Parts: sequence; structure tokens; C-alpha cells
Amino acid sequence: MATQQLHPGNCGDLGWFIIMAAIVRLSSVCRRGVKPLFYQGTLLARPLVVPHNYQEQPHQLTARIHASQALNAGSGSKAASLHWTGERVVSILLLALGPAAYFSPCPAVDYSLAAALTLHGHWGIGQILTDYVHGDAKIKMANAGLFLLSTVTFAGLCYFNYNDVGLCKAIALLWSK
Repeated sequence: MATQQLHPGNCGDLGWFIIMAAIVRLSSVCRRGVKPLFYQGTLLARPLVVPHNYQEQPHQLTARIHASQALNAGSGSKAASLHWTGERVVSILLLALGPAAYFSPCPAVDYSLAAALTLHGHWGIGQILTDYVHGDAKIKMANAGLFLLSTVTFAGLCYFNYNDVGLCKAIALLWSK
């Protein structure tokens, strides 16, 4: 008697039994008040599970976007546009600094890398704080902590560049071993 191997493309009787058992298990979860993703009308932009009494809302043509209060000064504010452009410039600068640091390590590239990495991290963590920290006091504390973290990061990288081998050579030393 030959043994049957389970393979994703070859379900066989045992494979179908496993699939049916999973469906039965899924239906028991649904009776407990949880509605899985693929039981919804659409698969995109829905939570993985929702309460059983969930009613699908009609799709709105507009979305609510939580923006930071500093960038929300005016609807046609150039500050938000300039900030967005600055983020993209720093990201592209970081892409260019990688090969520059490899092919010509020098103090100018070390300090440029320190500034760009710190600014990139500062803006990235700032966006996370904008999305997840709410309440005036909490926002002020989070922003103060972010500025402190960014200041210490930049000072530490500059200290490392001045008193040690520099960022470019340090990364090259890590790869050499």
C-alpha cells in the first residue's frame, strides 16, 4: 500500500478533511461573536476580526486624516509642502551618502552622515508621535523627549566622528571582520 504525501497542490482525502475541519473550527469562532476577514463584503482595508454585531458602513469618498497641529496652520500652507520636500531630499541624500562614505571616507561625509541620519530619525519618530500620541500635555512631553533624543544622538555621532575613526571607517571596520 502506497502512502499518500501531503503537498499544497495535492490535497487528497486527508487534505480535504483538514480543510473542512478548519472551516468547521472557523464557524465555531464566528458563533462566539467574531467575524473573520473574508466573511466581510470586501477584503481590502478591513480589520482581521470584528465583533459579530458589526455593520458595514457605506464607503465614504473622503477620508479623515490626522495631521499634526503645527502643519495644519492653513489649508494652503507652504510649510507642510516644504517639510515633505525636505524629508524626500534627506532620504535621497542618505542614498547618495552611502556610496560616498564607501568610496571616499572623510570628515565632511562623516558629519553629513551624522546630520542626515539624525534628521531622518527625528522626522520619522516625529511622524509616529503625531499618529499615536494624543492630548496636549502628552504631545509636549513626547516632543521634548524627541528633541532631547535627537540632540543627544547628533552630539554622540559628532563626538564619535571627532574623537574616534568616524562613521565611514567604523562601518567599514564592521564589514571587514
